[in-house]
Amino acid sequence: MHGQDAHATFPNRPRNHGLPTRPSFRNNAPVMTTAPSHLLFPSLFLALALVATATSPVSAASLEAGAAAIDVSPKKLPAIKNGGFLQAIADRVDDPLFARALVLKSGDTTVALCLVDSCMLPTDVCEAAKALVTKETGLPANRILIASTHTHSAPGAMAMCLGTRKDEAYTAQLIPQIAEAIGKAHAALVPAKAGWAQVDAHAFTNCRRWIRRPDKMITDPFGGLTVRANMHPGYESPDVVGPSGPTDPQLSVLSVVRADNDAPLAVMANFSMHYFGAAGGFSADYFGELARFLEESAGAGAVGLVSQGTSGDLHWMDYSRAKDPDITRTKYAKGLAEIATKARASIVHHADLPLVMAEAKVELGRRLPSPERLAWAAPINAARADAVPKSKEEVYAEQAEWIHANPKTALTLQALRLGDLGITALPNEVYGITGLKLKFQSPLPATFNIELANGAEGYIPPPEQHPLGGYTTWPARTAGLEETAEPKIVETVLTLLETVAEKPRRPLADGDSPYRQAILTDQPKAYWPLNDLTGPTPREATGKTTATWEDGVALGLPGVQRAGGAISAEPEKDNPFTTGDINRAAHVAGGRLRTAMPDLGRTYSVELWFWNGLPDEARPITGYLFSRGIDGDKSALGEHLGIGGN
Repeated sequence: MHGQDAHATFPNRPRNHGLPTRPSFRNNAPVMTTAPSHLLFPSLFLALALVATATSPVSAASLEAGAAAIDVSPKKLPAIKNGGFLQAIADRVDDPLFARALVLKSGDTTVALCLVDSCMLPTDVCEAAKALVTKETGLPANRILIASTHTHSAPGAMAMCLGTRKDEAYTAQLIPQIAEAIGKAHAALVPAKAGWAQVDAHAFTNCRRWIRRPDKMITDPFGGLTVRANMHPGYESPDVVGPSGPTDPQLSVLSVVRADNDAPLAVMANFSMHYFGAAGGFSADYFGELARFLEESAGAGAVGLVSQGTSGDLHWMDYSRAKDPDITRTKYAKGLAEIATKARASIVHHADLPLVMAEAKVELGRRLPSPERLAWAAPINAARADAVPKSKEEVYAEQAEWIHANPKTALTLQALRLGDLGITALPNEVYGITGLKLKFQSPLPATFNIELANGAEGYIPPPEQHPLGGYTTWPARTAGLEETAEPKIVETVLTLLETVAEKPRRPLADGDSPYRQAILTDQPKAYWPLNDLTGPTPREATGKTTATWEDGVALGLPGVQRAGGAISAEPEKDNPFTTGDINRAAHVAGGRLRTAMPDLGRTYSVELWFWNGLPDEARPITGYLFSRGIDGDKSALGEHLGIGGN
């Protein structure tokens, strides 16, 4: 169900109705009252209302900055290439790979950021490079941020990256080159000024993980029919309902210039888009093209840096419509560069900016394979012996034994403050909704997130996404952390932001709107706006009634709009349901919102806004919007509102 003002399905709804009970809707705002129902805004949507380590206290000092870029293309070819399920070999460099570094200094604090054209940089590689930097410059390791851009066309620097091995020769080349880039930037420190801007680039990123119809689920590598959501469904596929999460469409631009003459030193862009496409040879992908465009637009002497945002479930493809036949990697990068360049032109640079950085180490467990999973993997691994995996099943059989032998890991999380700008660093592939949680709750006015930083600890789906299954949840080194990893990481990073900002985080709140005021004026028994970014307990606006989501829900999706529905296109911001923000909703993909209201009485009304994502031929009953009764009652006595099917 879909919309910002929520959907509620009550706990009293029987499971064994004899008819399908797992709808696939997006739904928004359940409202329940004891007065007759009134429909304020007719729509196809549904609204239901029931009537660490840190520097000392921050002080501003004159900023210094230095930037440098080192070519890190493989010198020895052919080399192992990663980015896919299975290992590949490439024997050419299509465009150069770089390690691009920016060092900032204010007072006694110096920090370094290095963005490397690599798919994955594991913790040991990052730590080895940091140790060299510390030895050569004295800069402490906890003041260094190293992240990969996540090009899928780079040499393998990480072992057990699905079916890809580490290229030992290349990794030995890369580590000192990363240190060289940072050292060169450190040696180039000059008086500087910095500024930043954040603009919308909604058309450049979309959710790539889509919820499948309940009658079109697919099989996981272990033989189970478990996949309700998965990546890359294909353009306009009839087998899927809609995206499983929101995007973070914000393009952040950090500009650094010389203090004496405003000559450009560095331009850094941060955007949440996974990658454009794997090339035949080694390539920096669109990240390299965007960096070059930034350098060209800024002028001679500028170093362009591109950092990966929270793009674990995001990509450039919009699967809700036909593919653009004219799109190319260069056209995409140039379009994004034009937006970044326009944003940079609006930036006011400042020399006296507080600079502070905090770091925390967090130990997390991995999702250990069951005895049955290990028994499944054993004969597959025995037959493969020491050979590189040649199939998806061989990949996950090998990964099962690896996770069993490596049940825990330690993550390095960071937060950096430059003036009123916050930068976070997470060693994971992070969903767009997680990036929004950090941005919306950050105590700083502007914040952006860098994923795959200081390590590569895999996807961290929010807990409610795990029951939907799919590639980003299948246990592997690249997706193996405990199901509660995401909220633990979010909490730690927000605490780090509070440390560097020296003030508390902002709360996630419902906001106000004409619709909300109209509902609350009716004094409803309960009202769930269903615009939550976290679960499993949705916020209830009156403070009188609690509810819980069952497994099978996706949060934060586009909701009710004045001009109709939104699947993955940008929602209108001018609508009666939201003031100054995007109207959001929950997609009910098999779960229910459950609550108990024993004093509701016999006369009541329910208001909700919904969008149905299933065709009428999918099953006998498309789904139920509302049920009231005794849970588990075989006769299904009660009151039920459903949508007829075939």
